[in-house]
Amino acid sequence: MKLHPPGSLAGRLFLLAVVLSFTILLIASVVLSALYEKAEEASFDERLGVYMRALIVDLATPLNPSETEERQHDPDKLGDPQFDLALSGWYWQITRIDDENHEIRASRSLFAAKLPQLANLGVPAGIGGGRRGYAIGPDDRRLRIIERVVDAGDRGIYLVQIAATTEELDQRIFSFKLSLAITFLLLALALIGSTWLQLNYGLRPLRQLREGVVAIRRGEKEKIEGSFPHDLAPLAEELNLMIASNREVVERARTQVGNLAHALKTPLSVIVNEAHSEHTGFATKVSEQALLMRDQITYYLDRARAAVRAGTLGSITPVAPIVAALDRTFSKIYRDRAVTFETKVPTSLKFKGEKQDLEEIIGNLVDNAQKWARSTVSLTATEEAGSEGRKFLLIIIDDDGPGLAEEMRAEAIKRGRRLDETKPGSGLGLSIVTDLAALYGGGLTLDTSPARGLRAILRLPAA
Repeated sequence: MKLHPPGSLAGRLFLLAVVLSFTILLIASVVLSALYEKAEEASFDERLGVYMRALIVDLATPLNPSETEERQHDPDKLGDPQFDLALSGWYWQITRIDDENHEIRASRSLFAAKLPQLANLGVPAGIGGGRRGYAIGPDDRRLRIIERVVDAGDRGIYLVQIAATTEELDQRIFSFKLSLAITFLLLALALIGSTWLQLNYGLRPLRQLREGVVAIRRGEKEKIEGSFPHDLAPLAEELNLMIASNREVVERARTQVGNLAHALKTPLSVIVNEAHSEHTGFATKVSEQALLMRDQITYYLDRARAAVRAGTLGSITPVAPIVAALDRTFSKIYRDRAVTFETKVPTSLKFKGEKQDLEEIIGNLVDNAQKWARSTVSLTATEEAGSEGRKFLLIIIDDDGPGLAEEMRAEAIKRGRRLDETKPGSGLGLSIVTDLAALYGGGLTLDTSPARGLRAILRLPAA
């Protein structure tokens, strides 16, 4: 069973459904329990009322001259043996209340004890003057008592009481509540299961849409594919149109950048060639400035191309093949220096960006390390977790050269800054790396390598 994250739309809907289901079922169980308890109590009172009416009828029956009053009110006439068993929990009591003696007649089960009067306990009288309520009996058990005042005419006024222990009533109510709780719990589980199935089926198109966007971002597909419900089909179509428009804008920008590069470099090459044909100071100055302009144009055009590529969706580049190709290239360029290039790059690592940008970033760093290293350059690449679930490539390039003082590291990455004019180059390498890494949301830092040379730590987004 796949669980939905609490922060997701499905998780919110599922949590809301669970809370509402349990709340509604809880309220329903409380209401049903109260109704059942009232019904059982009324049924129990009705049973006691039968015995009450039998006693009242007995009181209202004229005396038989051949029988004494005590004989006429024989409790056996109620027909329930529980009234004969001592402290059985079933009792009746008749109390005369219109004389000072308060004569009491009671069932044998009371065993010389007395029932409490509900009127003395503050129970209000109901319709017809009768009272119904609960009290503690002679054996400290909870009793349900009904009582009524009966006027027997010349024979007097009596308070007739019938009482019974609530154990049977409580047991039936408890059994009902237990059965109701089990039933509602099973119903709650069934509702939760059905809600989960509904969410999984109902939100499947949204997951399909998300997976399509992720596949485009990873470079696996060029557009969102599949059929969607009428509610989501326009959204999927609009996303495809937006992606296509983004690609069109990127291609147009690349074309314009290429045209600009060609339009500027050609006149500059003519100026440089013409300046080289002259041997005057002015020609030398023109040649120097033209070369500087060409370097600056190359730098900014490359940066513009990189900015366009960095905003492109779905560009994914494996790292290992790029490093392997650079190894072959620099082994030929620096074969006279006998510098060993050691690499450790897992084949699973992928850069979330364009291939040419990764080649330029790593190439500039490796080239710089090869120039200054005495015998060894090493490159290791790993993957690390970033904030908000993002992944980053951590590429570390070490050399065993003279290194770089801490106060000079910031100067080294400034555009056009060359700390040693004896080494070839324009001074734009580390600056280009810094700018390209920043465009992709990464960065470059310089440190000291284990061999006391320079360590370049590159951080780039991973796919």
